[in-house]
Amino acid sequence: MPLLFFPRTTTALFLSPKFKFPKLPMAAATNTTLSAAAPPRARLRGVVFDMDGTLTVPVIDFAAMYRAVLGEKEYIRIRAENPSGIDILHHIEGWSNDRQQKAYETIADFERRGLDRLQIMPGAAELCDFLDSKNIRRGLITRNVKSAVDLFHERFRLSFSPALSREFRPYKPDPAPLLHICSAWEVNPGEVMMVGDSLKDDVACGKRAGAFACLLDEVGRYDSPEFANVHHKPDFKVSSLTEVHSILEKHFDLAP
Repeated sequence: MPLLFFPRTTTALFLSPKFKFPKLPMAAATNTTLSAAAPPRARLRGVVFDMDGTLTVPVIDFAAMYRAVLGEKEYIRIRAENPSGIDILHHIEGWSNDRQQKAYETIADFERRGLDRLQIMPGAAELCDFLDSKNIRRGLITRNVKSAVDLFHERFRLSFSPALSREFRPYKPDPAPLLHICSAWEVNPGEVMMVGDSLKDDVACGKRAGAFACLLDEVGRYDSPEFANVHHKPDFKVSSLTEVHSILEKHFDLAP
């Protein structure tokens, strides 16, 4: 920095006890500069639902199904290795054709019996009406068969599109079905929410796709410490579909 030289008269003026530096005006502080601006709410353009246990009341005894397919001893071993739940469809893919076919028949039998008792989840119709009022798209991804999805649409007069069943491969928890829906809608996965009752299937699918994930946990099953260290955690957790309505209004920009 160059040295500054002042005339003697100027220097003497600075040193005089009668000299006072003029007060400089200070910029007035505003609330805008003192408080952090609220972060913008994320835009939401679509919601994708699981079916069994989310849009419909749980009626399939999955533990009994897994025991019937695997046998008691194998079920206990695999359950201990997978505390977040057994992925039975992926597990049987490595079996021989005959054994695999028998397993699929057992699974289909449990699913058929479940269809006889099919009931819509409380709050599902109202949530769908709310989404329709905001022009937010509705999609569906299930590991159940297409005939079950068709019956759901017919019985409850609710439409989800696209609606992907397990005939679409690969199925949840692979993100492929959710990414397929985003592509069909021409939206970014970050503008979509996946809602489901399975940590290992629905939440994992949503988070792996880059979407928001909402876990429906009616009875507090996932409050157990065994689920504390799972890799994919939901952005939101609710005990009913009614709570999803509030979350959407509070945390998202729902403008069409």
